[in-house]
Amino acid sequence: MAPRPAPDLDHRREQIRHAAQLLAESDGWPAVTMRRLASDLGVTQPVLYSAFASRQALIDAVALNGFGDVAASLRAVEPTPMARMRAYLDFAAQHPRVYEAMFSMPSGLAFAADDTPEPLRRAFAALRDAFPDADGTRAEVAWSTLHGLATLQAGRRLRPSQVQARLDLAHRMLTQAETR
Repeated sequence: MAPRPAPDLDHRREQIRHAAQLLAESDGWPAVTMRRLASDLGVTQPVLYSAFASRQALIDAVALNGFGDVAASLRAVEPTPMARMRAYLDFAAQHPRVYEAMFSMPSGLAFAADDTPEPLRRAFAALRDAFPDADGTRAEVAWSTLHGLATLQAGRRLRPSQVQARLDLAHRMLTQAETR
């Protein structure tokens, strides 16, 4: 009997990342353990560790994929501030555990650095297109504002009846002409 060929490592990584993301979205991040994933996927834990050195590396892969997805969501709409703001908040609301991996959980990903991963750079660039300035500070403030709204809304710390009013106010504040 001929030995089975080793599966493509990129394909294996994608399967594991996808399974972790689905499990996190359904049961939360505490449920995402290497033991549970191995069982769900019908493989041994060493198979998982051959694709990801640690649970943290797996969470970072989910986050990195999330940055690619949010960049695509932002690029799918007009590069106007309101369209990009809505797309960002919609993404955060539709993918709360991915968003949590992107921003709230410990991460080995570099932000605002020379070695910032490309998907994260694309996501920031999509916001920068809607909030242009000479050095990206305006986009950083827009991202910070949107992150605050997304996080507080997800945590039910803001009144649900005021979602649109908050978005409209943030839009006015972020797009008004600078005054000195």
